[in-house]
Amino acid sequence: MDLEYGARYEAFRTQVRDFVAEHRPTRPLRLADGKRQERIAWLSLQIEHGYWARTIPREYGGYGAEPDLLETVIMDEEFNKAGVSRGMNAQGPSMLVPTLLSHGSEEQRRRWIGPTLRGEVLWCQGYSEPGAGSDLASLQTRATEDGDDFVINGQKIWTTTADRAEMCFILVRTEPDAGKHAGISYILLPMDTSGIEVQPLRTMSGGIGESSFNQVFFTDVRVPKANVVGKRGEGWKVANTTLAHERNSLNANAEGKLMRLARLMERETLGGVPAMASPIYRDRLMKLQARVLSMKHHGMRMLTCSLKGESLGVAGLVVKLQNCQLNFDMAALAIDAMGELGVLYDHTKYERERGYWQAHSMLSLGLIIGGGTAQIQKNIIAERGLGLPREPKPKQA
Repeated sequence: MDLEYGARYEAFRTQVRDFVAEHRPTRPLRLADGKRQERIAWLSLQIEHGYWARTIPREYGGYGAEPDLLETVIMDEEFNKAGVSRGMNAQGPSMLVPTLLSHGSEEQRRRWIGPTLRGEVLWCQGYSEPGAGSDLASLQTRATEDGDDFVINGQKIWTTTADRAEMCFILVRTEPDAGKHAGISYILLPMDTSGIEVQPLRTMSGGIGESSFNQVFFTDVRVPKANVVGKRGEGWKVANTTLAHERNSLNANAEGKLMRLARLMERETLGGVPAMASPIYRDRLMKLQARVLSMKHHGMRMLTCSLKGESLGVAGLVVKLQNCQLNFDMAALAIDAMGELGVLYDHTKYERERGYWQAHSMLSLGLIIGGGTAQIQKNIIAERGLGLPREPKPKQA
């Protein structure tokens, strides 16, 4: 069996590798909360060469190339080998941009996609509420009409990066008399609008940082009706497009994390020998490698379906469940490989990689719950994917 990509793709690999080698020393180490101009310059450079937003049409700020599965695989492989981020896996690029491509107006696409891809605009997601988490359709934040505007009142919680975001894509109830899943609208909302109050939440991962959570209060917040994405009252359909891309985005860069884990195990010693020399730890790493490769090729399968316009079916439903647990298990091995240093936190003297793996462990554990708990995901897979009967509701007393 010939597994070679062929001359054209190997030439493309060389091109990518040369780009990474040339620009790796000057890349920004942090994107979502780093220096704005450095972020914009780095992402714009990647778009210019086609390594980010590669298939997004040029008129919306992308590179405009035709989809090619092997090119995508090669770019991911080469950037991961060098430990360099390809693009920015944030809520705007990974979740909102594909939603706008599917449901947004032409004006919304031209206005928001390019700046979002270049990192000029950071977004947060206004979905969960204190009484509407996994049961998102129970949301109560309301928007009432006033001329050409909606006036929003309510509260959102677990709103990642709301303390730094310039924009929010938010779900609000615009038709209160409609059914539970109807009457919801999907709106683009500037975060500097009068009446918005953001309160950071401290969490087990430290709370303040790249993935900080917040609660957001809306008091008579005015937003133009023109900011509705799709049709008014049909936001549940638009929201599910975003949720699908959110789940798929969790499949991103597991291979890069595995390489980082392997490098850590080569450096860290246990009893005077590298952790990689331990047959127990090495066996755990190999099992994780098998799972990472499985998820990588599963992602290729889903990309192939998308390119063909085919439904992802069950394949798309299992990503969040599997990958959140995989990320947590990789962090657990990293912490074990560091021995007693694995419990250090908050940038103490002997901390490794500025606490990356400790923070990643807590974040991964949170993601097993966030965005729909693992238990909810199993129900979705069973009912929507496998066609099993829904769990019977208890009788009302």
